[in-house]
Formats: sequence, structure tokens, C-alpha cells
Amino acid sequence: MAEATPPTDWIECRVEDDSDVLYLAGAWRLANVAAIAGRLRELGLKAGTHCVLDGSRLESLDTAAGFILLKHLANAGCTRSMVSGRGFDPRYERLLGLVHERMATPPSAGNAVRLGLVQRVGVAVLDVVRMLKMHVDFIGVVTLELASLVRSPGRFRSRETVSQFEAVCIDAVPIVALVNFLIGVVIAYVLGVQAQRYGATLFVADGIALGICRELSPILSSVLVAGRSGAAFTAQIGTMKVEEEIDAISTLGLSPIQVLVIPRLVALMVAAPLLVFVGDVAGIAGGLLVGTWQLDIAPQVFLDRVHAALEMRHFMVGIGKAPVFAAIVATIACGMGLQVSRDARSLGQNTTSTVVQCIVWVIILDAAFAVAFQRMDI
Repeated sequence: MAEATPPTDWIECRVEDDSDVLYLAGAWRLANVAAIAGRLRELGLKAGTHCVLDGSRLESLDTAAGFILLKHLANAGCTRSMVSGRGFDPRYERLLGLVHERMATPPSAGNAVRLGLVQRVGVAVLDVVRMLKMHVDFIGVVTLELASLVRSPGRFRSRETVSQFEAVCIDAVPIVALVNFLIGVVIAYVLGVQAQRYGATLFVADGIALGICRELSPILSSVLVAGRSGAAFTAQIGTMKVEEEIDAISTLGLSPIQVLVIPRLVALMVAAPLLVFVGDVAGIAGGLLVGTWQLDIAPQVFLDRVHAALEMRHFMVGIGKAPVFAAIVATIACGMGLQVSRDARSLGQNTTSTVVQCIVWVIILDAAFAVAFQRMDI
């Protein structure tokens, strides 16, 4: 910490041409702020009087002393237009200008508006419509960039895609397998308890095979992908936007969509069917474990029953839904990342919103698929 300079007459006030001229003298530093503030209070400046700051006697000036000086003048009713300077070293003049800019009074919080139920519903509907429009616009932009890559495949960033594939698929295999295995255990146990009453425990294998492969594995894998990879996409791209790296990419003449979005989209669409397949195997393994230990079904009998019940069309329905879920997750996640404002609060809000939106849309799409496949008798 800087040492305080010996006591001096920090400021002298004279009246010249109907103006108060303040002659600043000595070292206006942090160590002397207390003494300077006391001397300023002794001046007794009057509001509405034009002040002239004379810096010709200044030895040094830092931001702390400058802040004390400008704050005292503001409290005394001297606006910026009523204060002028002369004789300042250009460095000190710039420093005072910078301190004055940073002293801007923060905006008032304003009066809180209490909305009624109908108004809240209306605001929520408008937010949903605005969000849908944003996603539709973004899907259009991504589609155009994909078409551009088809015409110029050399611009496709294969290394980035492989790197993203490792992160969203290879690293996600353990958690996807574990969750589906446990769900298989739970479903087999619940079905087994009910089937034992009717002596139909063998048909637990049918329920496990159809339930896991057709519905549960695609949904659970997509929800895990949304929470894990979707949130990561938004956080990564949002952080790059906050740090102006996306602006740098655009400045280099590159498309942020082609550099950041498309590799993640392709990697996730390729990884999703593989994760669903892993979930299928893990879920059936969980059912097999309960069937063998709890329901006294021989493993070979259980597997034979799964093979008989699980037609290829049921397996393909589950696998086929995965890329669609992956596309909607990647599109929402990357779009929300690009919508991040340049502050950490917006980054957190968009990341949370990404997870919620992705899960909701996955469930909506799965319901639509269920109705459509039922109508098509698939």
C-alpha cells in the first residue's frame, strides 16, 4: 500500500470571474484520500456555481482520488456541464474522464408489475410462440448450411465431428447402459409381481422386449443425451459467444453454423441409434437378471421368448426414432447457445432452458410417433 504523503494544502479555492476555481495540489493518491475528502468538505461549495478544476499543481492522480473529487462535486450539485478543467496533464485528464464515465448512476429498478392469471397465460403463450419462431428460423439456417456443405463437401469438419462423437457417444455409454439396466430391473420386477398371480411369468420377457426396445430405451437415451450433451452444447457455444470467439470465427470468413453446429448435429445423430442399441441390450439384461433370480425363468428360455416377441419392426421403430430425437436436441441446444447474451446469467438461463425444452420436445415427438405408428399398424 502506498505511503501517505506529508500533510499539504490539497486544494485551494478562489473566486475568479464568478467561478470557483479549485487548484489541486500535491499527490492525489489512494493513501491521501481521507485527508483530501476532509479538505473538500471544508470548501463548502454552493450548488449552481460554475467550477474550474486547475491541475497545474498536481504531482500525481489516481482513480480513487479522482472518484472522491468528482463524487464530492456531484453531491454539491455541480453537474458535468458546470465543471471544466485546465492545466491538467493529458494522462490525468483522461483518467478523470474515465472515472466520470464509470460513475454513471445505475438505472432504477422500476415498479414491479403484478400480472393476473390471464396476463400470465398470455405472456407464457407469447414466449412459446417467440421460441418456436426462433427454432424454426434456426432450423432453416442449418438446412441451408447443410445444403451448402453437400455442394462443397470439402468444408465439412470431419475431425471436429469425430471429436464430438467421442464426447456424446463413447463417454455416454456407461450412464446410458446403467440407467436402462436399472429400468429393465424395475419393469421386470413390477410385471413379474402381477404376472405371478396368473401364472404367466414367462410373458414378462415379452413386456421387457417390447417396452424397452420400442419406447423406453429411445426416450431414456434421448433424455440423458438432452441433459448431458444438450446442456454441454449450449454451455460451450454460449461461452464462446460471451468471449467473442464466434465473432472471431465470422471475422475469419467462416460460418459459425458449419464450424460449431453441424459437427455437433451430425455426431449426435450418428451416436443416438448406437446409444439406443446399448440401452436395448442393457434393459433386456436387467429383465433377464430379475427373470432368472426372482421369477425362476431359465436364461435360455427368457432369451428365446425375447427373440420370439421382438420382431424386427419393433426394434427398428426404437432405433429409427433416435436420430429424430437427436436432431431436435442438437438443434435446440446449439440454437440456445447462439442466443446467449454476453453475460453469465444468460448463459445459465439458456442452458437450463435447453434441457427443459429438449425433454419436452422428445416426449411430444414420441407421442406423435406412437399415434402415427399405431395408425400405420407398425
